[in-house]
Amino acid sequence: MDRNKFKNERRNKIRKRIRSTIRGTADRPRLAVYKSNKHVHLQLINDLDGKTLIGVSSNSEAFKNDLKGKSGIEQAKVLASELAKTAADQGINKAVFDRSGYKYHGIVKAVAEGAREGGIDL
Repeated sequence: MDRNKFKNERRNKIRKRIRSTIRGTADRPRLAVYKSNKHVHLQLINDLDGKTLIGVSSNSEAFKNDLKGKSGIEQAKVLASELAKTAADQGINKAVFDRSGYKYHGIVKAVAEGAREGGIDL
């Protein structure tokens, strides 16, 4: 079996197992992390209504200047703190962390730390 296909199937299996226990609500939305080879995407999601409350991405024009010349981990921390500021403006100070099947280190860990520093209780 192809190594990349095996890794993707494994991550999807872990992701399904995690999502079977985690649910985001209006009071405590789910902080979902997706990372591609180049970018990081973060969303606060209300699963009961099926709506994304807030979303930020490293490839959006609003953050191009803030993220220029930084490593992926530094970018993830900046994005998480910006997400936390926006959430605080909307009155959200608690969230459930969804690592989406990724290991809790590197970029995923930086997202969690940045959100906590920004004021979100994970």
